[in-house]
Amino acid sequence: MKNVCFEISERYCFEFDAIGRDGDNVHLFVGAEPKYSPSKIMQIIKSITARQIFKQYPEIKKQLWGGELWSDGGYIGTIGDGKTSDVIKNYVENQGNKEEEEAYQQMKILDF
Repeated sequence: MKNVCFEISERYCFEFDAIGRDGDNVHLFVGAEPKYSPSKIMQIIKSITARQIFKQYPEIKKQLWGGELWSDGGYIGTIGDGKTSDVIKNYVENQGNKEEEEAYQQMKILDF
């Protein structure tokens, strides 16, 4: 997934400042040009990562609920109101605990 995000950043000029996971959740801290709305950024990332991961690991689709990599929803936050990028980056990078990390170690697609 890390490699796919790198390819997305090259194509769309997104800046992935941090990528983290918490159980079965993925947290991304992404910077982008103002021509992209936050929801469009999420749509681009979700669609390209799903397509590329299913292409590389087709067996995963059978194991997922409904064959979908991502849920329909998501959370988008923007930096402001006294929050600094360092605080958000630290939050994203330090998600999950030791038990969750070990439980999801088999998820080869999450290389971060």
